[in-house]
Amino acid sequence: MSRTDTEISIKSSAKKKERTFRPSMYKVIILNDDYTTMDFVVEILVKIFRKTLEKANKIMLNVHRRGKGICGLYTREIAETKIETVHALAQEQGFPLRCTMEKE
Repeated sequence: MSRTDTEISIKSSAKKKERTFRPSMYKVIILNDDYTTMDFVVEILVKIFRKTLEKANKIMLNVHRRGKGICGLYTREIAETKIETVHALAQEQGFPLRCTMEKE
């Protein structure tokens, strides 16, 4: 191999290594139930999902009227952590509030 062939080979293998992939994203969905208060759902949306009060109220009304509402879009690990946090806080307060996630 000549020096030029070696340089081309090194450059093309370096280009292949530079490829990056975006992680899969997941929608976190909050589900309606007959016992969790609307105020608690809004509180969760503000504290855990960092929604404004106005946006949290809109999502809460979607949950109430349609049975579910999207809280946000996250990588798998972050979505799982947020769901676990919601479940723990709901259990602490005696509410059966549940969340789930769907691949985007």
